[in-house]
Amino acid sequence: MDVQGEDQAGRRSRFGFPYRPRGPLRIIVSRLALAFGLILLGTAVVYLGRSGYRDSTGHPLGLLTSFYYSAVTLTTIGYGDVVPASNSARIVNTLVITPLRLGFLLVLVGTTISALTERTRAEWREQTWRSKVRQHIVVVGYGTQGRAAVATLRARVTHPREIVVVDVAASAVAEANRHGLVGIVGDGTRSDVLARAELAKAGHVLIATASDDTAVLAALTARRMNATAVITASVARAENVALLREGGADNVITSSETAGHLLGVASLSPSVGTVLEELLSAGLGLEVAERSPEPAEVGRDPRQISESVLAVVRDGKPLRYSDSRIGTVRADDRLVIARETPASHLQRAGHEEQGG
Repeated sequence: MDVQGEDQAGRRSRFGFPYRPRGPLRIIVSRLALAFGLILLGTAVVYLGRSGYRDSTGHPLGLLTSFYYSAVTLTTIGYGDVVPASNSARIVNTLVITPLRLGFLLVLVGTTISALTERTRAEWREQTWRSKVRQHIVVVGYGTQGRAAVATLRARVTHPREIVVVDVAASAVAEANRHGLVGIVGDGTRSDVLARAELAKAGHVLIATASDDTAVLAALTARRMNATAVITASVARAENVALLREGGADNVITSSETAGHLLGVASLSPSVGTVLEELLSAGLGLEVAERSPEPAEVGRDPRQISESVLAVVRDGKPLRYSDSRIGTVRADDRLVIARETPASHLQRAGHEEQGG
């Protein structure tokens, strides 16, 4: 379901909401079934009151003649060979058959009416969404990396309504809609497109575009529109990391080099590679998570905590678990831990892989 908006270059960006796709054959069959159902209803009404009708042949009305009269009347053909003769039959025609005729006509022009109502409903849904959305996640780019990022977010109990996808490909946004996400077809480097995603009210921005130069421009635009959102971007080459950080990205992932490191580790130690894959992939049994310390954990050495602590985030800076500056855990610290993936997260990840 799309609502279109004109961008500054004259091109159109489309706003898509989650939907369940219906094929054209299914729509046609459903409309034909409804039309046939109206004819059958009219047949039943005429047959029950058949004594009040007169056939030009002089024969009493049977079921077939009742069906014939209902069909030619509802389709507005009306040959006049069968007519209501009694007052009761005329009242029934006025109160029942005439509304059925109007309903049949509405079915015939239903495609046009449906298009108008769908557009109105889509505009209403967009306005309602804009009035309610806060601290959501804007994902710029819904390719392989973007889909994997969204799958991880959803596996970590992020609700679909908190994620907005922006991509230049209509097919990518349609796929996001099928997965329950709001999507916008448009260039994620343009401020007017990002404004439609309510980026100024977003809490996080994930940039997973196909090229590094697009990622840099998207980060610059996003930071100019929102000074407080956490911007995380992916680039292919390490030399572009500095550009992204200067452009406003808080976190930069070097996808090609990271993949290369994992390949090297896996080739030297397949077991380590398997563990790393489980840690980095949603729904494989292990995960890296961040949480606040429990009251019983405050004042303890990170190595004394039951879960494996990889780092302690203090004053916004991550410190490795072995860093002597940590000392003991504080109440305002954040713990980066490795743990078994909760069952609810595994179920979400499995649902996502099945196209849910």
